[in-house]
This record gives sequence, C-alpha cells and structure tokens, in this order.
Amino acid sequence: MNLNQLRVGIGHDTHRLADGGPLIVGGITIDHDKHAEGHSDADVLLHAITDAVLGAASLGDIGQMFPNTDVENEDRDSAEMLSIAWGQVQQSGWQLINLDCIVFAQRPKMAPYREAIQNRIADILRVDAAQIGFKAKTGEWVDAVGTEQAIQAQCVALLCRADQTRSTGDAQGGIS
Repeated sequence: MNLNQLRVGIGHDTHRLADGGPLIVGGITIDHDKHAEGHSDADVLLHAITDAVLGAASLGDIGQMFPNTDVENEDRDSAEMLSIAWGQVQQSGWQLINLDCIVFAQRPKMAPYREAIQNRIADILRVDAAQIGFKAKTGEWVDAVGTEQAIQAQCVALLCRADQTRSTGDAQGGIS
C-alpha cells in the first residue's frame, strides 16, 4: 500500500450539560437526569466523528457544513449530519479503515451502552462495527467534565483511498 493513500483526522466536541434528560451519545438515547445543550440534538460523539472524517478527507468541519446560524440545523439529528458528511467523504474517494472514539463524562457510565453505540455508528457509516473503537473516561470529579458541567468527545479516523480497499466488494474499507 502507498502510504500517501492514507489519511488521519481528529475530531473533538464539547457541550454544556443542563438539567433534564435524556442524553444522546453516539446516536443512542440514554436515560439520564441531564442533557447536552446545543443547536442540533447536541450528540457530542457524532459531532466529533463528523469532524474527524471531514478533516481526514480535507473537507472542512461540521460548523462549515452545518452552521449553527442556519435555522435548518436547529434540533437537527446528528446522525443525519454524519450520514451526509460521510457521503461527501465517500464521494471524494475515501473509505474508513477505523475510528477510535472517547467520550468524557462523569455520569452516566458509558460501558453499558458501548455495543449499542458501536453498532449505531457502524449503521450510520455502513461499515462493520469492528471498525468502531469506543471507550469512556470520567473527569475524576474535577474540571468541567468531572463536575458535570460538560460532556466531551474525541475521535480519530483513519481513511484510505477507495481504490485501496479490497476488490471483493467489501464495503468495510479494509486495505489489501
């Protein structure tokens, strides 16, 4: 493989937390006593993933594609935004090798939702769930995350040129 055919992108997002649930993370609705505030549905993880894949493909960021000044994006489903962005990444000739994602939240514990989140992200991107890494960290009761004022997410995406994927019709974006 020609290493010039690989691209790495990083995404990060932070949202304030407010009283009243539910909390949406990774396209999954979680019963919780807080929710993330934002112009869209405030899914911090899907926003970080969107930035990571757009960045890897040199296609800008979520704010350029879906500005919070556009009334059409108010309360918009972040899964829809990721799907549209991912479509543009694919049209630019890129396929996913893998994502590695971290959610930073003091509460709720994310481990019980890990598989559902991985499966939902894989469904949105139309890839195998094994290509989606997910972990969660607390704020150890310090800083904005630890005091439950905010939730954060980071994601790293590794893409390869579509012509570098397996020629067997494999849509998972593996390299040969």
